[in-house]
Amino acid sequence: MRTLFVLTIIFFATVQTKAQVPEPVTTNTEQQLENITENNEDLETEDDSYLQQMVQFIKNPVQLNYADAAELNQLRMLTSMQIQNFIMYRSLVGKLIDVYELQAVPGWDINIIQKIRPYISVSIKVSPVDAVKTRLKSGEHSVLFRASQVLERSKGYLLDSFTTTNVYPGSPQKFLFRYKYAYKNLFQYGIVAEKDAGEQFFKGKQKQGFDFYSAHIFIRKTGIVKALAIGDFTVNLGQGLTQWQSLAFKKSVDVMNIKREGEVLRPYNSAGEINFHRGLGITLGKRNWQLTVFGSYRNIDANFVADTSQTQDDFISSLQTSGYHRTKSERDDKGVQKQVAFGGSFSYQYKGLHLGINGIQYQFKLPLIKSSEPYNLYALNGKNFGNYSFDYSYTFKNLHLFGEAAFTSNFDKAFVNGLLVNASSKVDLSLLYRNISKSYQSLYTYAFTESTYPTNEKGMYAGISIRPNSAWRIDAYTDFYKFPWLRYRVDAPSAGSDYLVQLNYKPNKQLEIYTRYHAESKAININPLQLNTSPVVQQPKKNWRTQISYRINTSVTIRNRTELVWFDKKGVQEEQGFLTYFDFLYKPMLKPFAGSIRLQYFETDGYNSRLYAYENDVLYSFSIPVFYDKGYRYYLNFNYDINKRLSLWIRWAQTIYKDKTLIGSGLDEINGNRKTEIKLQGQYKF
Repeated sequence: MRTLFVLTIIFFATVQTKAQVPEPVTTNTEQQLENITENNEDLETEDDSYLQQMVQFIKNPVQLNYADAAELNQLRMLTSMQIQNFIMYRSLVGKLIDVYELQAVPGWDINIIQKIRPYISVSIKVSPVDAVKTRLKSGEHSVLFRASQVLERSKGYLLDSFTTTNVYPGSPQKFLFRYKYAYKNLFQYGIVAEKDAGEQFFKGKQKQGFDFYSAHIFIRKTGIVKALAIGDFTVNLGQGLTQWQSLAFKKSVDVMNIKREGEVLRPYNSAGEINFHRGLGITLGKRNWQLTVFGSYRNIDANFVADTSQTQDDFISSLQTSGYHRTKSERDDKGVQKQVAFGGSFSYQYKGLHLGINGIQYQFKLPLIKSSEPYNLYALNGKNFGNYSFDYSYTFKNLHLFGEAAFTSNFDKAFVNGLLVNASSKVDLSLLYRNISKSYQSLYTYAFTESTYPTNEKGMYAGISIRPNSAWRIDAYTDFYKFPWLRYRVDAPSAGSDYLVQLNYKPNKQLEIYTRYHAESKAININPLQLNTSPVVQQPKKNWRTQISYRINTSVTIRNRTELVWFDKKGVQEEQGFLTYFDFLYKPMLKPFAGSIRLQYFETDGYNSRLYAYENDVLYSFSIPVFYDKGYRYYLNFNYDINKRLSLWIRWAQTIYKDKTLIGSGLDEINGNRKTEIKLQGQYKF
């Protein structure tokens, strides 16, 4: 706590300079991140690589006159048709002189141009080839340190470690250290170290200091070597049925963003401890061909079971994905499983046609044997397995087809096929069909599915985006899906549906209003009478949200959101929820400081009617808490640039519950009605 206090004092040093560039999170991105958190059982992603990459593009914009499709895909703001139309337009008319020439590209409008404007350049000067010496010496070094803590002590810190082993022996602070060197978007290397709250630090089981360390070297565009990854990296193949480790979005108001696109290899320098490979990967490319191969060896967390009989070897009952190593049981799971992974992809690109072959093979030291519950009948088991696929995409005029057909080592099959249509300058359509067998299993995947992982699912998604004029926009989608086999807490085959419609009004740069209605229905077990069986019923849930954002002047923006939720488990249990907040964001031009404040009230009948709200945070970070019961929340963010090299951030957030004396559960239970979080961050560039 003394360290946090000292760092707080430092934040109030005063020297005039320009404020730090904020992280680029749009309204649509906020909604997508909220959806990810809700669908992943309230676990927020620690993958901030997207935010790092976009800030890097602000410093070194994509040169539109020379960029290829792969570079434009990295922006994650353009559809495949928009990219293909731009490349065709450039080949016909030549280099652009002004960015607003993009309005002549089919499928582009002023809103798209304004959205990507901070990250692009139309320079007509040819950049010289960057020599190795230039890449090594002309880049930017940065060191970032972040410390955060919940000030109230939870039960895990108060229990006596001499009477029980189920305690948090470490300090309540969470630390993140990151060193990074980057030269444009061509060369980077760095290290990341992280300690979670409750984990020991340079003592006990963590005598090496931080609980997690990561290092990487990544090179792009060196002759035929399009990418070279050494150390930690992510692999992204096809449409996510075989492998997708980078941040990706699913259903959202951005109905045209249903296709997985990105580089096969990407550098990894985030704090998440699960979703990456550690080893070597390389992408070679020449003309229309591209080949990627990679290999990885890692110790991963798993639930180890020591067999006491004479008939069976030791085995793993499950793989752990929390990344926490606080209690004795969590520390016992750390790194007990050895994982070898290797694979690659081979692709061919000709004009609007892309064809690819992908494969990955895993081998474990200990066999994975899941528990015998019926829903685990088709679960991943054994010491080795593989995933293989064929993926394609094709653009023809205003149509873009894409898909992936995958199978496992046991020939269990999975299919995803999609269609994007630019019906007119004002209407876009999207369709996606998936058919994934109940026995198809994969690791580190993130396809466009209702479930977290692509397995045991059939579904049809359809979306439409209508732009009557530059001020109005209507987005809507519908999704019908079914699960042919049992699932966790669903003891029968089931089905569901999902609908969303959103109206957006943005008459100018100052004002933006959107209102949306979202309805979904999923099946789950219930047992209201404590019977021997748990019938499966639908649980309809409806949300209505309205958000207003108004930029008063170049320095001040105010924002308000109001949201209602209705939850009904077919008459067995009905709940309602309400949330409203008011934001004040202050960022004066050419000043060294910026800040934001939120005041929020929420009230729900229980956990089933919970609500989520994206929160502004320190650079390269975001928060998406879950809100239920009744209470208030407020937070304050402040950023000060001491000079061009040193920037500091502080964040204070507190939730106050009404009529509660306990917050949380288990070892995270807090005695009281308040939960206070403080976060400090500093970044030095040289």
